[in-house]
Amino acid sequence: MPPPPDAGSIEALLVLVREARAMVAFTGAGISTECGVPDFRSPGSPWMRNKPIPFDAFMASEDARAEAWRRKFAMDDEFAGASPGRGHRALARLVSLGRMQAVVTQNIDGLHQASGLGSGQVIELHGNGTYATCLQCGLRHELGVIRRAFEVHRSLPCCDDCGGIVKSATISFGQQMPAARLRQAQELATNCDLFLVAGSSLVVYPAATLPLLAKRAGATLVIVNGEPTEFDAIADLVVRGDIGAALEPLLWVE
Repeated sequence: MPPPPDAGSIEALLVLVREARAMVAFTGAGISTECGVPDFRSPGSPWMRNKPIPFDAFMASEDARAEAWRRKFAMDDEFAGASPGRGHRALARLVSLGRMQAVVTQNIDGLHQASGLGSGQVIELHGNGTYATCLQCGLRHELGVIRRAFEVHRSLPCCDDCGGIVKSATISFGQQMPAARLRQAQELATNCDLFLVAGSSLVVYPAATLPLLAKRAGATLVIVNGEPTEFDAIADLVVRGDIGAALEPLLWVE
């Protein structure tokens, strides 16, 4: 676990947040690790034992789809019962106060919604792993039904409405990111006065272009992360250390 951030950087963060009127948050895996959700790139991560199946392979083979669902359910078991942490609750409060416009996230765990944010207040660039969708018609399918059929009969889900292939509602490697979500995130980045990165290593593109877009549009850029990022040099403030501890004081900002 990263050490707690120093008091000076937290106070500087509070000053910037109090001055801002149109904030946007951009979150990555680091905001959820204290909740029991494993980071993809950490040494020994269970994601390395259950790597997501690339989209092309998923579409090409029933065997690949079966293995994808096996790995999906294995990972679900890794963080079953996870609940929102200090960072999620702090950002949700800022949104509820009208101080923050929305949260853009790379995460697929649904914890921002569980913290109280509505669907319109969270832009999920990489999808959501708490349900599935038909790749043909977009119909939502619940994971509990899919898992029972898979584990009892080894049957792969297909859409009740159109017979299409059903997949976890996440964006797999090689799968196109929904253009509308990215455009919405870009609009938020170019129209905010403070862009707050929390728990992202900023190495996954095109999502990682958002801080640069915000900075070029005149926003104050704050990066809260346990490790250095490539964007630290252009940030107005870098808060290094435990992310939950850094964001927790925002719970009391008025």
